Amino acid sequence: MGYAFGVLAVALALAGEASAQRNAAESWDPSARGFSSGGAAAPALPGATGAGGGATLDSLNKILSASQLSAFDRSIYLSIRAFQLSRLGREADSQKDIAEMGKVLPGDWQVVLSSTMPGLAGGGDRAAALRTLDSALQRKPGDPSLTIAQAQVYMQIADFPRAIGLLDAALAGAQTPGERRSALFYRGHANFNLGNYAQAADDFDASLAGRPNFKSKQAPLLWRYAAQVRARRDARTALVRDVGAESLNEWPGPILRFLMGKGTAGELEVAAESDDGAKRANGKCPAAFFIGMDAVRRGDKQRAREQFQLAQARCPTVSELNWAASSELKRL
Repeated sequence: MGYAFGVLAVALALAGEASAQRNAAESWDPSARGFSSGGAAAPALPGATGAGGGATLDSLNKILSASQLSAFDRSIYLSIRAFQLSRLGREADSQKDIAEMGKVLPGDWQVVLSSTMPGLAGGGDRAAALRTLDSALQRKPGDPSLTIAQAQVYMQIADFPRAIGLLDAALAGAQTPGERRSALFYRGHANFNLGNYAQAADDFDASLAGRPNFKSKQAPLLWRYAAQVRARRDARTALVRDVGAESLNEWPGPILRFLMGKGTAGELEVAAESDDGAKRANGKCPAAFFIGMDAVRRGDKQRAREQFQLAQARCPTVSELNWAASSELKRL
């Protein structure tokens, strides 16, 4: 699996500006693609028309002509080409690639497509991503992973009510604990941005169920804290209880330590700039946001406003943290 994602990076580089914009916090919870901290946006492709678009398609065609590709790798490249073909207005060919994905990876093609489309949409062409997902849903109606991916794209354009409707449907149709966790996690984000803080806190809390280790719990714990603060619940006590005696040395541990009252904002800012994991994760982005949430908890609106403005500047526009900071600034 690690090799496959390495190959994907090569493909994106060949396609043009492969970017690392998708947040590093995502690696804290890879099963839910969960905590966008502020790294780069997801895979961005160059323009769909002109020389750039042609070069992208030529590169993908060349890669897909290789016979040694594994089924998983081939499915990834087919999903990228389906998106690029949609950008070029070649919907019939795009749908052929989706159909081919179903033959190459019968059990998991939809999971691959749902993993790549939100990132590709982050490159700026949300309409092409939504068309590609619509085509996939014609082949697998009501699939939760594809529906969750649609909701992620709609959240990129701040259509949070539409996202909630999709996530409600995904939750109702969830067949696995992982699908349920992901639907709850993203519905928590949609509710948070709409100011439905109590519902958001409950969603993030429910998304903790069944997670196998503390690392996979950190993203929902952090977001639950933010929602509980705004819902006027005792966020710190709940966080201290659920973190327990876990080690907080590895990023984003310093954020949790700060929110629990065991470190200062200055210490967190130093960690965000010096910790190796934080550097890889654009740690200054979530640090600013959660320092802002702590200020909200203490009733310091001016400090909160300053930190949310800083988070806006540090976090890419496709980041959940950017959306949340923007939403909070409107309410201060």
